[in-house]
Amino acid sequence: MSVQIRSLLAFAKYSARQVFAGNFVLLAVAVFATVVVMYTVEAAVPPSPGTIYYFLLVPGGVLVFYPAVYGIQSDVDARMLETLFGIPDYRFKVWVVRLAVQQGVIALLLAVLAWLCRVAMADFSVGAMVLQLMFPLTFLAALGFVLATLLRNGNAAAGVLVVLLFFAWVLSEPLSGSRWNLFHNPFAQVGEVEELVGAETTFNNRAYLVAGSGLCVLMGLLRLRQRERFV
Repeated sequence: MSVQIRSLLAFAKYSARQVFAGNFVLLAVAVFATVVVMYTVEAAVPPSPGTIYYFLLVPGGVLVFYPAVYGIQSDVDARMLETLFGIPDYRFKVWVVRLAVQQGVIALLLAVLAWLCRVAMADFSVGAMVLQLMFPLTFLAALGFVLATLLRNGNAAAGVLVVLLFFAWVLSEPLSGSRWNLFHNPFAQVGEVEELVGAETTFNNRAYLVAGSGLCVLMGLLRLRQRERFV
């Protein structure tokens, strides 16, 4: 095995490990189980795919949270940041690959939870469910990344992200059915007349989230060019 491949595998392993740091995976599973049990006890009918979307969105947000806002601070504590900055010509590609690896791990974990939901509660496409979940989750990861580069402190970035998520959740009801709703649910049950409008809303919402994610990552990478602020 070449040195480049070994280095890439080691870097991917290090990046994926941040998803599991701080027992956030256990917390996500605990939150998922709690939500499912509470719904099962209170509801008289099995959950629909639209309900399961929210079941999975909450633990997905928990999984995204730590690597998004504490990734850079973790690098500082592990003395890894200087190594990343020292990679000539490719350091920005390294950051992008790192974000991609973390999102891939989160997608796999969500796929397992979605499969359990499909077996136990409702029939739906696991692939479609995970794909739709990753749009808002990737945006949250990119937003946490840029906040971490702006504030240069994991706790501060976490606090700001929580406040922004709170406002987004408060606005989710007024923005219900709008393309601007961060928590737009493409699996929500609608009438036949509203189905085409809902599909257009979903497409625009996902396009905005992709654009917002790209913009946040770009801003974060530009901030990381000022290496003396971080090392």
